[in-house]
Amino acid sequence: MIFRSRFPDVVVPELPLHEYAFEHVDQWLDHPAFIEGPTGRVLTFRALRDQVRMVAAGLAARGFAKGDRLSIYSPNVPEYAPAFFGCLKAGGTAVMSNPLYTAEELGRQLKDTGARVVVTIPALAPRALTALDALGGGEVFVFGEAERCTPFAQLLVDAPAPVLRFDVRNDFAAFPTSSGTTGLPKSVMLSHRALVANVEQCHHIDPVGPGDHTIATLPFFHIYGMTVIMCALLRRGACAVTMPQFDLEHYLRLSEQYRVVVAYVVPPIALALAKHPMVGQFDLSSVRSINSGAAPLGAELEQACATRLRCLVKQGYGMTEASPVTHFTPGDPTMILHGSCGLLVPNTECRIVHLETKQDLGVGEHGEILIRGPQLMHGYLNNPDSTAEALDDDGWLHTGDVGYATESGHFFIVDRLKEFIKYKGFQVAPAELEAVLLTHPEIADAAVIPCADEEAGEVPKAFVVPRAEAATLTAEGVMAFIAERVAPYKKVRRVEFVDKIPKSASGKILRRELILRERAKSAT
Repeated sequence: MIFRSRFPDVVVPELPLHEYAFEHVDQWLDHPAFIEGPTGRVLTFRALRDQVRMVAAGLAARGFAKGDRLSIYSPNVPEYAPAFFGCLKAGGTAVMSNPLYTAEELGRQLKDTGARVVVTIPALAPRALTALDALGGGEVFVFGEAERCTPFAQLLVDAPAPVLRFDVRNDFAAFPTSSGTTGLPKSVMLSHRALVANVEQCHHIDPVGPGDHTIATLPFFHIYGMTVIMCALLRRGACAVTMPQFDLEHYLRLSEQYRVVVAYVVPPIALALAKHPMVGQFDLSSVRSINSGAAPLGAELEQACATRLRCLVKQGYGMTEASPVTHFTPGDPTMILHGSCGLLVPNTECRIVHLETKQDLGVGEHGEILIRGPQLMHGYLNNPDSTAEALDDDGWLHTGDVGYATESGHFFIVDRLKEFIKYKGFQVAPAELEAVLLTHPEIADAAVIPCADEEAGEVPKAFVVPRAEAATLTAEGVMAFIAERVAPYKKVRRVEFVDKIPKSASGKILRRELILRERAKSAT
């Protein structure tokens, strides 16, 4: 069966993303658009609008033309937005580069996308130069000054921006990368219309507006930070307080200082908000909702966070290939179902298909989630085989995620299809075990992977980060804790204590790293 959104369809404006984002900006020109968290420096909507025009003019004056690509290789700073939207206004495509990339990793992305212009910060300039030098050269613009680089300020040319015509359905606004948790990262081709559609679809998730603040700690290079924070808040006139990297104390201090109303988080931040003793030292009474995404959040942890902060805690679901949001939880408390990733966003359809037969399943049946809607990607850049695997001929995106739907239209994500542990023929979802482990009062974080076993085929192994005050935590105790709370075939059979769990910038557990580490140990 085809599941359809409970919400009425929205009209998707046929505008390029930069025009859509600034369509109503005259109503709040003197409001802050971005505040630099570490310094308090303010970028107003007026200044942002003017800088976007000037960046577009500056790029055009240097020969940057429609269809060219520009890499933004930077942590979250206010200048990120004029670089991003200025690139789009000049007819280009923004290549979203992870500031943690090595020169080699950046070079691979630049080669794949054809970007020969990089915008970065002084500290990352040497890596950007090394990457471009290996490709035969290019130009690096820097927010500040750095040797062999052009100051970003020189792009701010006070002249009219080029007048261009856009095919919003086929011109690409951004190339973010897929999560990379399985295989090598792939550049995802997102059109102007796909991103405009997703911002419009998400309009009613949290109706923030002028005067409202949130903390932009989720990186702008990641689709969650790019669409849900940078683009959506700009469209609505709200303010994003930027953090170049996450620090809990600084995050809490900024949340208190700016009276944050909506917090956009990933599960590790939700975990800290629920359990860390430091949280009690700050006044977070202004927060009315916390939106968690990018990875599943267990129902108990979700409830614990809601109880402690006395606010709504909601989950959403999506993926880079869908711009990213496909499911959301509205602000109506009666529509919150703990542990659920929410309801389908407007204009979106979903199927759940059998893992082997690919036949459609119904309510309550577990299978792979397929998505169709205007927010979907065109495909993966220079990767037709992977595109064909992800997008079928009928326009359905095969997510690789396994879940089910309830009668009320709420969806639950069980796990990644490829991450199942097969124990004596039974399928065990690591995310389910991780959610249980995080309810243990002495466990700060955890990850579960499959471990080869001669008898069972695979058994679950847990990597556990003890809380600082944990004094009695043992491997036997962890296994007993799990055994009391799950079916026998789901029991954790091995435990290893570690200092931290490897995660992507969006908060997803990099299970593959742990699996490869485990295989290497077994081989020695």
